[in-house]
Amino acid sequence: MELPSGRLVRGRGLRNGAAAEPFPTYGVYLLGKEPPDVPWETHWIKWPDFRLPVDRAQALTTFREALERTGTGRVEFACGGGRGRTGTAFACLAVLDGLPADQAVDYVRRHYDKHAVETPWQKRYVLNLLTRG
Repeated sequence: MELPSGRLVRGRGLRNGAAAEPFPTYGVYLLGKEPPDVPWETHWIKWPDFRLPVDRAQALTTFREALERTGTGRVEFACGGGRGRTGTAFACLAVLDGLPADQAVDYVRRHYDKHAVETPWQKRYVLNLLTRG
């Protein structure tokens, strides 16, 4: 997906199989349990399905780092299905990239997946990202 600044980030559902080439240089995995091992650098955000990150401050720090890494590498975000948690993370990246929070969910639904950000509390999380972390 192209972020508002033009930087690129890739999303996928882990249930859909292995990552396609070219492989990411950095992956952020949004799962309730530890992700499988991969041969690139990763970060795990503990995030149960249909919920929110367990540690929101840590998630915000990881989103900021991932956004920074999009300038020099291939960054991937993934969850089980690649829509709810991944879409929510993409909306957070869009906010950090300068998009107003009230436009981020619609942006991700237009540019990534029309079903992204699956729950009302995920949408509220994006809206409040910079006020509560």
